[in-house]
This record gives sequence, structure tokens and C-alpha cells, in this order.
Amino acid sequence: MMLYPLYIDPGTGSMLFSILIGAAATLYFVFRALIIKLKMVLSGGRSTASDVSHPYVIYSEAKQYWNVFKPVLDEFEKRRQELLYLTSAEDDPVFEGTYQFVKPEYIGEGNKAFAHLNMLQAGIVLMTTPGLNVYQLKRSKMVKYYAHVLHAPSDATMYRLFGLDYFDSVLLTGDYQAKDIRTLEKLRELPEKKLPTVGCTYLDVYAEKMKQLPLEENHNFTVLVSPSWGPSALLARYGAKLLDPLVKTGLSIIVRPHPQSKKSESATLETLTARYKDTPNLVWDYERENIHSLSKADIMISDFSGIIYDYAFLCDKPVMYVKQGIDLRPYDADDLGEHAGDELWQFKTLTEIGIELKEEFFEKIGDVIKDVADSAALKAARNRAKETAWQYQGEAGKRIADFMIQTVSGAQ
Repeated sequence: MMLYPLYIDPGTGSMLFSILIGAAATLYFVFRALIIKLKMVLSGGRSTASDVSHPYVIYSEAKQYWNVFKPVLDEFEKRRQELLYLTSAEDDPVFEGTYQFVKPEYIGEGNKAFAHLNMLQAGIVLMTTPGLNVYQLKRSKMVKYYAHVLHAPSDATMYRLFGLDYFDSVLLTGDYQAKDIRTLEKLRELPEKKLPTVGCTYLDVYAEKMKQLPLEENHNFTVLVSPSWGPSALLARYGAKLLDPLVKTGLSIIVRPHPQSKKSESATLETLTARYKDTPNLVWDYERENIHSLSKADIMISDFSGIIYDYAFLCDKPVMYVKQGIDLRPYDADDLGEHAGDELWQFKTLTEIGIELKEEFFEKIGDVIKDVADSAALKAARNRAKETAWQYQGEAGKRIADFMIQTVSGAQ
């Protein structure tokens, strides 16, 4: 008899995983409750120190989020307050540190990490990972509070559908982000979350690091191409159609794909990498931190990527953008519909701080770049955007630590 391999489609696999995790979690909590009850009996009704959960927990799903969390870890360390740092990056920079009060732990990736998180016991869990209680990442019954920290100064509704719905709190980089979250809560009949504005941790880190970078000698005019990812993004839609004429200008070109591109559009990157492998004035940047490319660039070309704001806020230099007909249907922003009022902040602001690069001008890209002048109006618009989207500059780590500690204290 011939045996055929069993195939389970991703949707069914996700559902089966959720069922298994749910069953395992139930057994875990039942068993733990019995243990606690037994300890209570043996201790004469008094709880023991071993029954206390981790008050403060941070989860990092990838190495690229290190600079989001580092200021918070440093703040807990400075206060001599213990914090459990769970990471899905085996080479997370936290393991290179000398923390005494921050306790790092590698919990694996994917389903292995979710299984750990779904049975976690904690006072508060802070993460950048969206989609809590939507797919495999479930709310643990033994976690009192879940907080999401925004890791870009752009619109909070540019997550995939329901990305923030089931958090108790969302920590904002600027006050403006609260409006659309509140609108979605009303439309979806969700309870209101706490929405404290804390600033942007990784921009605080990058601002300090960029002060330490040495000045580059014999600098050539450099163009940084740094798009988002997906079918509507710059490389996927145009690719060589933009890069070929850019290379012909003789200018130094840095192409920095979005980190997700390696996973979601690897074929596109492989094709383009092969096409330009012998091109001396084009280099690819896959470094975890973008500050070296940002500091070298004299102008940026992008699409709807949040890195535009990194560049505008940190470097205060001109930005060119290729207007994309982005499909908002997979994103929370689409559900705003007529309730959104004006255009999303990041798209509206882009037209104020950036210069549109139309497809018909790709072939004359060298002349277009030469004609770009950094006007006083553009500079003023960048400053306004920076004040709006990056509040409490340099204070985000302290403010997040304050929020976590006050939240746990208030729940006791």
C-alpha cells in the first residue's frame, strides 16, 4: 500500500496549534492551581514567595527590536529593579551585556515562543508584536496586563487587521496616534485602552549614536533607496526600472531593503542582487541598524516606509517618495473608512516634508536629484512633523519604565 504525505494547510495548522495550546494551557493552569492550593494548606493559608509571578516582562520577537527595548532595560537596571527579558533571537545583543537585574532568556522562535508566552505568568508584558489573541499568540490567563509599544512614529492603524485590539494599553510616540485607535475601539465596540504618550525609544538611541559617528572623508553624493516591503512597495513594484537609471548617474547608491523583505520577497531581492553584483556604485545594506546608511545619505528615495521619518527627524535632509497606490484592505486603517476624516497622518505629512518622484521621471533621475533643493518650507515641515510624532525626546525609556512599574503597583 502506498503511503502519501499528510498535508495540512496553514489556516488549519494555525487552528490546530491554537487548540493544542489551549488544551495544554488549561492542563498547566489546573495543575498549577492544585500546587498553589497544596502550598497554601501546608503553609497555613499563607502564600509563598515562589508563587509570585514575574512582575515585569518584555518580549522581543527579533534582534532588530533591540534598540526599542534597550533604554527600558537600562532604566530598570539603573533602578535595581528585576525584569525578565524574553527573546526569540538567539544572538540578541542582551546576551552581550552585563546586566544584573535584567534577566535575559531565549525562548525560541515561532510556535515554540508562542507556546512559552501563552503560558506565561507575569504582572505586565510589554512587546512590539501585534496580533495578540488573533492568531497563535494568546493572552495568558496568568498575565494581568499586556502593553504594546509602538516602534515607529507613524500611524498606529498601519498594522494588519486587529493588530492592537486586545492589548490593555498601547504606548504612543505622539499624541496624534490616539485618535484613530479610539475610532476603531468605537467601531468595533472594544473597551478603551490606556494610551499614554511616551516617546520613541529607538529614535532616542539613534540620536545619541549618530552624534558619535565620525565624519566621512572624501564623501561622494549618496542616494539611499530604502523602501517598505510587499507588492505595493518600491522594489517589488519598480525594481530595476528605478535602479538602472540611478546606477547610470554615477552617484553612490545604497539600497537598504526592509528587514521583512528577506522573508516575504526573497526572490525579488535575489534577482536584483544578481543584476547589480558587478556594479561598483551600488551597495546593499542589511545591517541591523540603519544609522550608518542614514548618516551617509544626502537624499533618500522611499515609498510609504516609516524609515522616511527616521531620516527626516535624525538627519534633517530631503526626502523623495514614489507615490504608491497602497492597498489598505489588510490594515486597520482600512476599517476607519469615512471615519478617518483627513488622510492618514503619515501620508498627509509625507506630501509636506517630501518631494514626489513620478515614474515618468525615472529615466531622468539624475537631473531630478540635481534640481532638488532643500527649502526653508521643507525644513519647517520636517520640524513640525518631528514635534508631533516624536514627543518627549530622550525620555522614552524612563517613561516606559515608569508606566510599567505604576501599572503593576496599581494592580496590587
